[in-house]
Amino acid sequence: MNKKQKKVLVRIIITVIIMAILSFVPAEGYLKAALYLIPYFIIGYDILKKAFKGIVNRQIFDENFLMSIATAGAMLLGEYTEGAAVMLFYQIGEFFQSYAVGKSRKNIGELMDIRPDYANIIKDGVITKVDPDEVEPGSIIIVQPGEKNPIDGIVLEGESTLNTSALTGESLPRSIKAGEEIISGCINMTGVLKIKTTKEFGDSTVSKILEMVENAGSRKSRSENFISRFAKYYTPAVCYGALALAVIPPLIRMIFMGLSPEFTEWIYRALTFLVISCPCALVISIPLGFFAGIGGAGREGILVKGSNYLEALSKAEYVLFDKTGTITHGIFKVVGIHHNEMSDEKILEYAAHAEAYSSHPISKSIKEAYGSEPDIKRVTDVSEISGNGVIAKVDGISVAVGNAKLMERESIEYISCHEKGTIVHVAVNGVYQGHILIADVVKPGAKEALTLLKKDGIKKVVMLTGDMKNTAMGIAKDLPIDEVYSDLLPADKVDKVEQMLSLKSKKGKLIFVGDGINDAPVLSRADIGIAMGMMGSDAAIEAADVVLMDDDPLKVVKAIRIAKRCMRIVYENIYFAIGVKLICLILGAIGIANMWLAIFADVGVMVIAVLNAIRALFVKK
Repeated sequence: MNKKQKKVLVRIIITVIIMAILSFVPAEGYLKAALYLIPYFIIGYDILKKAFKGIVNRQIFDENFLMSIATAGAMLLGEYTEGAAVMLFYQIGEFFQSYAVGKSRKNIGELMDIRPDYANIIKDGVITKVDPDEVEPGSIIIVQPGEKNPIDGIVLEGESTLNTSALTGESLPRSIKAGEEIISGCINMTGVLKIKTTKEFGDSTVSKILEMVENAGSRKSRSENFISRFAKYYTPAVCYGALALAVIPPLIRMIFMGLSPEFTEWIYRALTFLVISCPCALVISIPLGFFAGIGGAGREGILVKGSNYLEALSKAEYVLFDKTGTITHGIFKVVGIHHNEMSDEKILEYAAHAEAYSSHPISKSIKEAYGSEPDIKRVTDVSEISGNGVIAKVDGISVAVGNAKLMERESIEYISCHEKGTIVHVAVNGVYQGHILIADVVKPGAKEALTLLKKDGIKKVVMLTGDMKNTAMGIAKDLPIDEVYSDLLPADKVDKVEQMLSLKSKKGKLIFVGDGINDAPVLSRADIGIAMGMMGSDAAIEAADVVLMDDDPLKVVKAIRIAKRCMRIVYENIYFAIGVKLICLILGAIGIANMWLAIFADVGVMVIAVLNAIRALFVKK
């Protein structure tokens, strides 16, 4: 609770105490009016001040004007308790709204806390604290335990565990060692890290996140724009309606019916009408609902760039996935060793040493599977045959590692593999020993994510990839994917999205999920582009409307569910607020509703709507 909220709370408490005391004071006439003006001005002076400023600035028709006219009118008619009570309950409602917004902002603020205050840069062998903006790419920085990493880079020295919860929503720490990339915004928990920066601070992950969060409020949804337009015309309409209610019926009674005009009765009804008609519940709760939804998503490591994208996510019908880095890890791994005459460990040992000098991704995957760095002292006479593989001597023994062409070149009989992936044959001293199967591995959560999308009503799940058909079908065969398109260039992916866009319903939306720089055009063309942010390219993150901070496909499901829940809450508030107000306006116009019912129709509905909107902050696991 901030200072301003505490001040309002004190005013509310003082007003309640004074009004409770006045209810026992037997005062009448001017004395009673004077006494009730004390709590009225204590609780309502700021509302009256805003209303006066609005009149001066020719921006008359707002909730402050409605409250001021209605409560002042009630006081003039002698309804002192009701006039002060309306202002009191209105301020209570405003207090709840302010508290709710503060709670939501605090959640967003947790994201803002990822901004580092300084960087430890090494200059002339001395560690100096500088502003992160001053650090050039290629600089060497030190991150101590407990400090935030200020800039994206590569770890040169040290091992540690990282707290990435503010970025990804994931509570489990991540380990990191020399040679691995590290993103800004995460907290170093254990060891000292020496990092070579790869970006400027303004281009680093943490800056991009903060920029997205700060700009999210500027992109309004159709629902928010509707409320703004609604309030613009609604407020003057009800003001003129209340004026007509105060004047026309008394004149009709007096001129055409020969009855007493009863101006006091009709003015009271008009004032009640004004209090009921105040659009606070809609004007406050709808943007708050979206703000809370964006905050709740951010806490889960899902950055939504605006409430318009949150609304679009809730209407998703088609979800298109890029394959590499999205459904799969995008990293080659050894997934099997087949038809081997010697042990798996021995085959990997020979293959890893033969590939010791190679930097090819396939070579790296073999060395990674071996589990330790090959001893290059054991390796001699290395001969790399372009497009075939490598032949080398390991401990003086000839080892051939490569594809079928290499085996044929060396006249070695080999066994083909029926499984999908890259096949690396291994022969020792001219004798075939088996082959290593290397493939891109499906992410652990991919199958569950695709299954849940279908369960949640997504009409079609599609995979787009630049890989060959056999590779693509090998990945898709065990996944609940409706259609697979392979051998696609970036322009071909855009064409496929164009085709899909023409198939969806008018109100439905198409999502594309990707991570690479070649996905940027299609991310921009889709109704909603979702980028895998942790390992995704800057271009993809820039083009996307939603960024997932931990590359987990399940976050796509969570993003859609958060959006649907947020929209459900928003529409609940719209229907509830408009429904209650319409009923109470009719009751007020015909004289059944009094000022106390008007208080509920305004403040009560606002408090209920605001409390309902806060639910969007809390994401169901």
